[in-house]
Amino acid sequence: MNLDKVRILQYGEGNFLRAFVDWMMVPDSIVVVKPRPGKGLERLLQCNCKYNIRFQGISNGETIDNIESVNSIAGAVNPYEEYEKYLQLAQLPGLQLIVSNTTEAGIQYDSSCLFSDRPALSYPGKLTQFLYHRWKHFNGDPSKGIIILPCELIFHNGKELKRCIDQYINSWNLESGFSDWLSECCHVYNTLVDRIVPGGDDPSVVKAEPYHLWVIEASDEIKKSMPLRNLDFNILFTSDEQPYHQRKVTLLNGPHTALSAVGHLAGLETVRDCMVHPVVGSYVEKVMMQELLPTIQLPERELMEFAQNVKERFLNPYSHHLLKSIMLNNLAKYRTRDLPAIHWHMEHGNVLPKALTIALAANLICAGYGAEALSDLSIWGEDLTLIPGLNDAVKGYINRINNKGILSIL
Repeated sequence: MNLDKVRILQYGEGNFLRAFVDWMMVPDSIVVVKPRPGKGLERLLQCNCKYNIRFQGISNGETIDNIESVNSIAGAVNPYEEYEKYLQLAQLPGLQLIVSNTTEAGIQYDSSCLFSDRPALSYPGKLTQFLYHRWKHFNGDPSKGIIILPCELIFHNGKELKRCIDQYINSWNLESGFSDWLSECCHVYNTLVDRIVPGGDDPSVVKAEPYHLWVIEASDEIKKSMPLRNLDFNILFTSDEQPYHQRKVTLLNGPHTALSAVGHLAGLETVRDCMVHPVVGSYVEKVMMQELLPTIQLPERELMEFAQNVKERFLNPYSHHLLKSIMLNNLAKYRTRDLPAIHWHMEHGNVLPKALTIALAANLICAGYGAEALSDLSIWGEDLTLIPGLNDAVKGYINRINNKGILSIL
């Protein structure tokens, strides 16, 4: 493993990072660290850390199916079997960046982790050990600080990761000098990542959609520390990641939750089936453009462009995105993705958004509930019957769907 060009330490060997961060970087600039015990590196090592990405989907109205090679990964380390080798990576003078994707459950504090573990089981624990070793090795040199960009799909992922690291520093009674160096010389930023990566069975080929977006809550000065192979990637630097998080949850995940139940009741199977259906497709358009889009506080041009990208992604002929997979925990998803828009419309006109109310009725039916569930605080965190007109509207929609079918309403 040639470490001369390495600038990035990456926690996570999965398909998402391989088709997202790794795809953007120059050759041999990344070392991958396995974040969890067990198997996982085999697929990457099987192809000597070199592989292809097959991009399939629709971009700007054009069907895309092409292949690009990726050779940014210089090597991989399993800290559970090579702990000393893992710590030696902290001594690389040219290391500038740490990225991760350890699933949403990866950024958590585990009180059972000890500083003496080789390594700590949790990702934040391993990261604290690594950063401490770097601080020690370079005697607190401010120029050896690291930029940390977590790519886990949780809101304020950087803030949560820093909170976990601070907990380990306190519980392990590490020196205040290390804590000061971490706060002053290392920077943990909130990010939002967006690309659908189905993966594939062949370890040498990762399948991904053409669309990608990386939102980083930081100054674009940090781009100088990113060994990008060109400057054309869709990376957005901002002072506030929250509106972009809301945009994705509202305009991508929100329509998913609405169309999945409605499409299922219409006898459809996939997201694309819904989009090309003459009635359901028009319904999805209304949900997105008339009822969800106005609730987001971003420039209209940005929102329209993002919405158009979402529709192309939903229409991807290569993606077989099953409605039944989206419908898992559907009421919890409706609560976070679509319910805020109902409140917004009531506050900005005191009018129920019809398409989203139909989606609520459809999701209740699919979950095996009736309108009486609207008052269940354990589901919604509030009593939805207190929203004027909602209880009667949902009751009426449920009765009509059960008697005449969903298409009669749409």
